[in-house]
Parts: sequence; structure tokens; C-alpha cells
Amino acid sequence: MDGGPRVPEQWRPTAGAAGPEGSQSGPEGSRSGFEPGIGFGVLGPVRAWRGAESLPMGSPQQRALLAALLLRDGRTATAAQLIDALWGDDPPSQALAAVRTYASRLRKVLPGVLLSEAGGYAIRVPADALDLSLAEELAADAEKARGAGDLCQARSLINKALGMWDGEALASVPGPFAETQRARLEEWQLQLLESRLDMDLEQGCHAEAISELTALTAAHPLRERLRELLMLALYRSGRQAEALAVYADTRRLLADELGVDPRAGLSELQQRILRADPGLAEPSAPAPQPSAAYVRPAQLPATVPDFTGRVSFVNELSAVLSTAEGRVMAVSALAGIGGVGKTTLAVHVAHQARSQFPDGQLYVDLQGAGARAAEPEVVLGQFLRALGATEPPAFPDTLEERAALYRSVLAGRRILVLLDNARDAAQVRPLLPGTEGCAALVTSRIRMVDLAGAHLVDLDVMSPEEALQLFTKIVGAERVAAEREAALDTVAACGFLPLAIRIAASRLAARRTWTVSVLAAKLADERRRLDELQAGDLAVKATFELGYGQLEPAQARAFRLLGLADGPDVSLAAAAAVLDLPLGDTEDLLESLVDTSLLESAAPGRYRYHDLVRLYARACAERDEHPPSERDAAMSRLLDFYLATASAVYAIERPGDRLVHHLEATSHPGLAFSDRHAAQDWLYAEANCLMACVRQSVGDSRLRRAVDLLWAAKDLAESGANAREYEIAALAARDAARTAGDPHAEGRARTTLTNVHLVGGRFREADEEARHAMLLADRAHDPLPSCWAPNDRGIIALYQSRHADGEGHLQQAIDNFRADGNDVGEASALCNLSRIRLAMGRTTSAIELAQRGIDIYDRMGLTLRLANGRYALGIALTQAQRLSEALDQLTEALALFHDNRQPLWEGVTHFRIAEVHLAARRPTLAASHAEQAIALRGIGGEWRRGTVLTVLGKALVGINQPDRARACWQEALSIYEQLGAAEADEVRHLLTPAAVA
Repeated sequence: MDGGPRVPEQWRPTAGAAGPEGSQSGPEGSRSGFEPGIGFGVLGPVRAWRGAESLPMGSPQQRALLAALLLRDGRTATAAQLIDALWGDDPPSQALAAVRTYASRLRKVLPGVLLSEAGGYAIRVPADALDLSLAEELAADAEKARGAGDLCQARSLINKALGMWDGEALASVPGPFAETQRARLEEWQLQLLESRLDMDLEQGCHAEAISELTALTAAHPLRERLRELLMLALYRSGRQAEALAVYADTRRLLADELGVDPRAGLSELQQRILRADPGLAEPSAPAPQPSAAYVRPAQLPATVPDFTGRVSFVNELSAVLSTAEGRVMAVSALAGIGGVGKTTLAVHVAHQARSQFPDGQLYVDLQGAGARAAEPEVVLGQFLRALGATEPPAFPDTLEERAALYRSVLAGRRILVLLDNARDAAQVRPLLPGTEGCAALVTSRIRMVDLAGAHLVDLDVMSPEEALQLFTKIVGAERVAAEREAALDTVAACGFLPLAIRIAASRLAARRTWTVSVLAAKLADERRRLDELQAGDLAVKATFELGYGQLEPAQARAFRLLGLADGPDVSLAAAAAVLDLPLGDTEDLLESLVDTSLLESAAPGRYRYHDLVRLYARACAERDEHPPSERDAAMSRLLDFYLATASAVYAIERPGDRLVHHLEATSHPGLAFSDRHAAQDWLYAEANCLMACVRQSVGDSRLRRAVDLLWAAKDLAESGANAREYEIAALAARDAARTAGDPHAEGRARTTLTNVHLVGGRFREADEEARHAMLLADRAHDPLPSCWAPNDRGIIALYQSRHADGEGHLQQAIDNFRADGNDVGEASALCNLSRIRLAMGRTTSAIELAQRGIDIYDRMGLTLRLANGRYALGIALTQAQRLSEALDQLTEALALFHDNRQPLWEGVTHFRIAEVHLAARRPTLAASHAEQAIALRGIGGEWRRGTVLTVLGKALVGINQPDRARACWQEALSIYEQLGAAEADEVRHLLTPAAVA
């Protein structure tokens, strides 16, 4: 599978891993049912893995249940204890059912791990399968090593224990139990940190510990042990005044916040520092003094007068530079695409920090993005001359000797070095100062993950507000204020990239006859945009060309081909399909492009381009991709990957449905899924990419596969999550098929569009599309629309009260489904026919038809479609006044819709439950469910909203809120009148004084 978090290497279980002495058993008996290779994490997000595969843990409450069981050391938790753990004193009415549901889902994901016993649940796992247990073992071993006097081993073990944390423990897990455990684990983590820092000081690493202790005391200002360690570290670094100032700050803070004095240990340390107690001192060697003449360089370029925004980055970098004194060296490495403003930001920050480096500032452009990057030994010669060192003839010849002399000259000085436009870490290392008090700022297009000790900063584009501010500073406030929308369009077309904004604004400032709208129109043409973004010696395309020119052939091919896809981002698996490479090779290529800043890592396993970089990549593909047919082949592989995988999702949700047998064949196998939830996760995560691929593919030979991708991904329309994007893609597919004269593709596209209109409550448009689809299906002899279009027409006729027509359409659909051997489709049509018979007053027939549909769904194990069957049966039972049975059916349908992420159907079901409660004279419950239906909206769009408002008004009258009821009915009437719906007459009657009274 693509995506998902990776298992931390330090505790990834190996197959067949055993506990101490090879045992698989723990404190409460045999673990024989525990599957080897499973691991759990609670020191961060609550997660589980099987080998290297992340397992889906479900909703936050489901993860809370898992955490509550994992943290009980294998002891059984009763249902009452788990309810208390998840909700405390305010559990929901269905808490017990929810706990059982969560446990059932976990058992499916973790077979043999979750045990039911003694009226509760338990999870028993080996110690090496839980990160917390491993951390506890490491901490215990560290204490033993420390007791034996082996500080190095103890420190290493504690660092490994601390490495088990992946952010906040039990992150985002709700409930009082999780909150308590989170606090406990945070306290333990701090204790481990204090223990490790204490050992750092014992080993003489006081200077290195100061920055970490400074940050920790800021985060935990009332923790006196951290303050004590900071005082000791400062004192041993020769900073007695600062050490005493820490004590003064602590005393003031404790008095102000808690009204207490510092504890005795802290006060005693202050007195020992005042006495210069020899027992606190650590020996230190004097710093070597340079023999060179003292010269104060000031090489920083001028900062730009219109520097804008970047406040958080300025503060972050300034904070790192402010820690240079007392540290071996403070290094910050800025990375980002060309034109993002790395140099501008670095120069601005360096100027702000000049007072902290009174001995000077060095600057060099290392030309790392060009064909001939600066050689480090040449740069060292320049720096040595600037620092007043010996004349060049006496300089050492080798890089190592020059670097050593450079560091010697810098010893005892406080100098800031700005290394701009670096090629890589190897170029930078010899140029870094090596003594405390100095600092370095590095800018580069690559992330210098291999630059030891560097504070890495990824510089992104400007925010829209910052971009508009920069544009306004260059163009002038008056011109921008007059055309603010055009100005926003302009900076958006620039992708909020500072260089692009500066170029566009400079062009506009130099042309007084242009309006902002003229510039925005020029930039609106994507094929011309990069050509428009150049002024003088500044050009966005030239900046990107430098980075592209340094790529290896395989990197360049990946860069070009991935830029062809229209989606907002691309998953690793989809990228592998585009490039026709194995996943591992693809990941290596993509990560190398991320390192060059030509590609962004949107999330683990997902990648994206900056908008302008994508345009440049496409231009490169048109110019450099040979043969040109490879571009079409790459996009064909991407479509095949999406279609094959979406078909697998459809099949796992609807086993037995024959739709997948009628889809176009693909050359790519797509992804396989272990369970329904994983399949749905993929579908919704890829929704925008799928729809973009459809729109991009309908204009050529890929049209039929694009239409079939729409059909396979129809849940995106029905769920409501991506209905608008789906509709745009369906319209594009229909129009392209009609232009191409392809009745097969057009019939299928119109059927998908029918579904879109049905969801939106546009019944007239839906019926028109379905009617055309049936005619086209006859011409193309295509069984898909031949079955589904009359099925949809039957639903539409129901909503339009054309019951005889609806009965005929649905009987035709049933016959066609049977001819195709599609039991799932037949069950759907039976349930819809049940609705028609119910509307015709044939209640017994309606109940029988719905039950036949449910029987088919049950036989085939279709959970989502079973929800539709229970929904239809619930409506029929409501009309038969079998209200208790109706409520049971609808409640089960509601849970299934929720579990299958169908919020629109959830909304409709809440509406039907409200009808049941209203019929049972429970207006309060009816009003509650009607409100939830409105919040979730529902299939049927505004028409459905009108029906819900009508029922809500009736419920409000029942709880003596007539004014609110009238407001609901007035809104419903307005909706019905706008739609020309027959239901308007009923609402007018409800609004009469007699009805409200």
C-alpha cells in the first residue's frame, strides 16, 4: 500500500521476536495467540504495525480504547472502566455499543491480540512489541549502567529511550484516561531528560548542554531541576553572572506564580557559585590566540529596503544566532527552491544580528547552483585575507591546512559567516568556524541533512498577505487599492514566490500605462506565464534552469514526467506508475528531487510541485522528452493505476457487483487492500488527484478509461465529500464523449452525471441525463447504463410522484440486472421498487421487496449496500406503523453509513429516524434527529433540505416552539416554490393559523 507512517527502526519488531530468554509469554500467561511482527506505539500517535505496514487504527475514540488497553499491562478492563476512560463523567447514550463496535473493529485489524474475557477486554503483548515497554527497559538498563559507573553507556541508553518518543505521547487521543497518561508520560520524559543532562555535565559537556537547557527551561519555567542544571552548565562555561541571573529569575517566577521560595538545592547551588566553590569547577584549556593582525571584516551585502514579512523565520533564525555565545558554533541552513528568498532573508537576519558578532561578518556566494561552484580552498584564501592573515604566498596549499589556519584565526573572535548559495554540505564544512562565539548562516537549494549540528530551515513561499504587501511596496498603494482583486490574482499567478512577485511588480511599476488587470491577464495564460516573469537580469525560468541543469538523467526524467499530472500532489505509488519504476527506485528519485528543492514533500509518501515549478517541468517535458510519445505513455500509466486501484476499492466495498467486469482493461495492476477501511482511506485521500486525472484524460484516446474511473469512484459523489469536483469531471467527460461521437463513453458519462444531479436534488436534469444514457446504451449495447440508468429513473420518478413510470423503469432495471447476472444491482432495484410500492399504498409488497434486497446483500456480505436495504425497509415499516422495528432498521443503517463514510446518507437517515419519532409522539427526539439531518445535509440537495425543515417544524410544534416551527416552514416553502415542487402545498397548509395552533 502507498502512504502511511513508517515503523520507527529503533523498535520495529522482527518476525518471531521473543521476550526475555526467548519466551513468548508474559505476566498473565501464554502469548501464543499474538502474531509475530506486530508492534504498538503510544509515545506519540497511537499506532500499530505489522512488519513495516501501518495498520489502520480508526477514529480517535477507537485509538483511545486501544491505548487504554495497551497501558493496562495486560490486565482486563471492564466495559465500565473503558467507558470511564473514554468519556469520563459524560458518556454518550450509546457508549456501551460504541465500545463494543470499537473493540470489534480492532479485533478485525488485530486478530488474536484483542481478547474478550470476564465481561471486558484485554490486550497482552510481549514487552518488545510496545514502544513504552522498550523505553522502560532501556531506562532501567541505563540506571544499572550508571550505578556501575559506565556513564557513556548509561547516557546512550537514555538517549535511545528518549528516541522512542515521536512527538507528544498519545497525541490527539481523547478522554480523561489519555489525558492522565499523557501527563504521566510527559513527566517521565522530562525526568529522563534531566537524568541524561545531569550525565552530560558529569562528562564535561556543559557548553553543549546550555542551548538544550535554555529551551527546556523556557518550556517548563517552574521546573527547578532544569534551572539547577542550567546554572551549573553556565557556571562551568565561565558564565557566572548568567548562572546567578537564572537563580534570580527562578526566585522571582516562583514568588509571582506560586508564592514560594526556591528549594534548598537550588539555593545551595547559588551560594556555592557566589563562593566560587572549587567543587563546581571543571578544567578547561585556554583558547588558542591567533597570530594574525586583528581585522574586522564587514562583508554582508546590503539588505533590500522593501523586505517584507517572514516574521516567524526571522525570529527563529535570530534566536539560533543569539545562542552562539558559549556554544561551539551556531549553524542554520536555509533550503528552498530558487526565487523563494533565501539570500534576502539570510542577509536581513545577518544585519539584524551584527551587534552580536562585534568581530565582523564574512560573506561569500558559493555559486552552488551554477556550473562552476566555488572551491572551498579558494574561498578560504579570501576569508583569511579578509581576517588579516598572512599574505597569499604563505598560505598552506591543501584544503585541510587552510581550514585549520582559518579556524585558528577565528579562535577567540565572535564572527558571523554567511555562506550563500551552497552546493552541498561537503562544500560548506571546511568553511565553518570551529570555536564558540561564531555562527554560520548557509543558504542552499538542497536540504543539508548531512551537515552535523545544523539547524535546518525549509523556506516556503510567502503567505497571500505577505505577497500582497511586497507587491504593494513595489507598485504603490494607490494602484493596488484601486484593483485589489486583480492584485490578488497576480500574486496568486506568481505562486506567492518572492522572485516572481518582485519581477511582476517591477514590470508593472515601470509601465505607468498598464493597469494591474493588464498584468493579471498576461499572467493568466499558463503557457506564457514563465515568459512573462522576467525583467532585466531577473527571470524565474532562468532560476529554475540552474537547478534542472544539475540533475542526473534519471532525476531529470522524473522531474519532467511527474510535472505532467494535474493533481494537487502525487502519491509515491502513483509516481511509480508514471515513471514505470519500482517503488523503492521511485522513492529514491523523488527524495533526491526534494533535496534539490525542485519537489516538495507534502506528507509522508506524497509529493507536490510549486505551481511555477510545475509549469517549468512541463515546458522541459515538451522540450526534452524524447520520444514525445513517452509523455502520453506516462499519463496513460497514471490513469491505468488510478482506474485499477479505484476498481479494487469498488470491488472490496461491493463484492459480487459486476460493474468491475465491464470496465476498460488496464495495463497496471494498481494497489491491493487488506480491508475496506484502507480502501476507503485511499479513495478519499486521492479524490482530487483522481478527478484531475479524469479531466486531463477525456480529450484523447484515454476517454473511455477516464469515464470508467468516474464510475469506479462514484462514492466520491454519493458521499458528498467531493461532489463538486466529481460533477466538473463528469460534465467534462460527457461533453468530450459527445464531441468524439462515442456513444459508449457518452452513455456511461451521462449515467455518472445522473448520479451527481440526484445527489444535488436536481431531478429534472437527472432524468434528462438518464433518458439520454438509456438511448445511448441501446446504440452501444452497453449493459452498464442499460441497468443503472432505468434504476436511477425509477428513483427520480419516486421523488417526482410519477409512481407508475417509476415502477416501469425499476422493473426494466431488475430485468436488465438479472440478464447481466448482477445480483447486487438487482437488490438495489428491488429496494428502490419497495419505495415506489410504498408510495402507491402497497405497504406489504414494499416490505417484502425491501427484505428480498436485504437478503441478497446479506448473502453477499455487502455492508454499505446493506445500509441502503435497511434504510428502505425502515421507511416501509414506518408507514406500516411498526415503529419499533422501523427504528431498529434505520439505526443499523445509520451506523453502517457512518462506518462507510457516507455523510449525505447519514443525513437522510437521521431525517427518516426523525419521522419515526414524530409518528411515535416523541417530538424532542424527532427535533434532535432533524437538526442532525440538516447539519449533515443529505442526498437530494435543497429539495431534501425542504423536507427536513418541514419535519423539524412539526417536531418544534410538539415541544411548544411554534415561532421556530413557522420559520422552518417559511424556509421550506421558499425552497419548494423556487424548485416548483408539489410539496409546497402541504407547507402552505401547515403555515395556516389553525395548523400551527
